[in-house]
Amino acid sequence: MGVGDVREITIGDCTDLYYVDTGMYETDEYGAVYILDDDRPALVETGIGTNHDLILAALEAVGIDREALEVIAVSHIHLDHAGGAGFLAEACPNAEVYVSGIGAPHLIDPSRLVAGTKEAVGDQWEFYTEPKPVPEDRITEIEDGETIDLGEHELRVHEAPGHAPHQVVFEDPANDAVFTADAAGIWVPSVERLEETSPPPQFDLEDCLADVEMLQDLDRSVLLYTHFGPRRTGEALEAYETVLTDWVEAVERKRVKLADDGSVVEHFAEATEMADVWGERKATAETAMNVRGVLAYLDRRE
Repeated sequence: MGVGDVREITIGDCTDLYYVDTGMYETDEYGAVYILDDDRPALVETGIGTNHDLILAALEAVGIDREALEVIAVSHIHLDHAGGAGFLAEACPNAEVYVSGIGAPHLIDPSRLVAGTKEAVGDQWEFYTEPKPVPEDRITEIEDGETIDLGEHELRVHEAPGHAPHQVVFEDPANDAVFTADAAGIWVPSVERLEETSPPPQFDLEDCLADVEMLQDLDRSVLLYTHFGPRRTGEALEAYETVLTDWVEAVERKRVKLADDGSVVEHFAEATEMADVWGERKATAETAMNVRGVLAYLDRRE
């Protein structure tokens, strides 16, 4: 699947569901935005903002007018999920932006979010664009247990704070599916591999494992990853528990052996196995960010 491609999802019981590759970080199959074509058409996730025009083109390809879009559902406010919200709200004047109450103020005034993102992603910031604020009267705050009614489909909101306290996942019972945000890790379809996501400053291992358990309890047959794309659930959630636990233990062991945290970050960044998939620059930057998140978690735990 290439940048800008739009595909219908037909695995499992999925209907009326599409996704587009937004070309995030100039990388194929890294950032997805989903479209639900229902009585109240919806986007799930908004991308990084830079390529929001691809999302608008995807709506057109699916047959949804910009004026007809009613729901923009954001799993959390990290800019790779929410960076396009303001641009899309501006282009789709009848759409409400649904986001957690914790995250809502940062979409209305994204200045602190931008500063935190620049600190977390370093020189990857060149792939971003400054987000547009979302007007306060266009935001609907959502909480655990609430439902966004789309018609034939609904999005049930479940808190998933391990990755970040403002994260939720959206369960779609009609499709027997769940939009996983970052709660189930990163799915790399080209090599059928699960990768950890543990960015600073709010990654928490125990809470992440609790989020995976919550997803297991939902017992849906399809997982819809923002990073990247749909897959049958199978053993993915059990596997991600192992991936996360092994990852944190590996960083902790290396911290004991090396003289300083910078050396720990450098070790794992140089050892990444994802350069052939994402390119060396993205793979090393992703790994370095995830190491920093684990180190911050270990500091808090101590």
